[in-house]
Order: sequence, then C-alpha cells, then structure tokens
Amino acid sequence: MFEEMYIRGTQVNYYFICRTKLWLFSKNVSMEQESDLVKLGLLLQKQFFGREEKDVSIGPIAIDVLRKGEEFEIVEVKKSSAMEKADYYQVLYYLYYLSKFGINVKGKISYPKQKKVIEVTLEGKKEEIEEVLREITEVLNRDMPKPEYKSYCRKCAYFEFCFCR
Repeated sequence: MFEEMYIRGTQVNYYFICRTKLWLFSKNVSMEQESDLVKLGLLLQKQFFGREEKDVSIGPIAIDVLRKGEEFEIVEVKKSSAMEKADYYQVLYYLYYLSKFGINVKGKISYPKQKKVIEVTLEGKKEEIEEVLREITEVLNRDMPKPEYKSYCRKCAYFEFCFCR
C-alpha cells in the first residue's frame, strides 16, 4: 500500500502549522491529551453535533462527524478558523484517502462558534495533496526541525518542549 496511506489527518494539519510539531507528534511525542484547547474542541463537537455519528476511524484517519443522507458527508469540527488552511488540507486528505478505496464523499469544515462552514472538494486537488504527502514524508525522514517561534506558539501543547528547555 502507498506510504501516504499511513499518514494521519492530524499530521497533514500540523504540516501547515509547524513542522516541529508535525515531527514530534509523528514520533509519538504526544502532548495534546493535556491541552485544554483540545478538550474544548471535543466539547464543541458534542454540543453542535450531538446526535450524529462522531469519531469515526478508518485506518489512520479519524473523522469528527459522519453524516448519512442521500450522500455521505464528513465534517471536521474546529474551534476557530485561525488555522483554516491547515484545516482545509486535513479534510482534503480525508477525501483523498477515502477516494483510494472508491469512497466518494462530501467534505466540510465547521467552525460552530463562528457559524461558519467551508465545503471541501477533491476535484482538481489530487496532485496538490499528493505533493503535500510527499513533503510530510520528507520532514519525517529527517532530524527534528528546529522550532520557529510564531504568534500562536504560546497556545500550543508543545510550547514548553520547544522553547523552555
């Protein structure tokens, strides 16, 4: 099976946020379970999508919400649109991954607190997501990238690991 088929959606998201975070997470240095922001995201998911099927795992991907109607639809629930590009590519990867198995679904990103929904489609984006997956693999096959301080680092679960040692 393709190497990219073992990449998780979170890794795609982290690729656009921070290569150090991507690398650490991928090497099983997981600090998210302690994060209040992660806990808040799970509460939002339960509050706004209470009756729908949640936390559906298919191989390495974990879909926040799966809607069943005339067509299947996957929804990624996020607290804020501050990392919209990363969120977009995460959902794009889910669509790509599922398409490898002949499963074609609609994709959406929901920002419930902002009452904002973004539709995501794989159409015309396959080569783009494949390039992202190649680049992720390259990052993971090298030594840990040096942390680069960004405005949102203080909110990151890895902040102390990167900047307080």
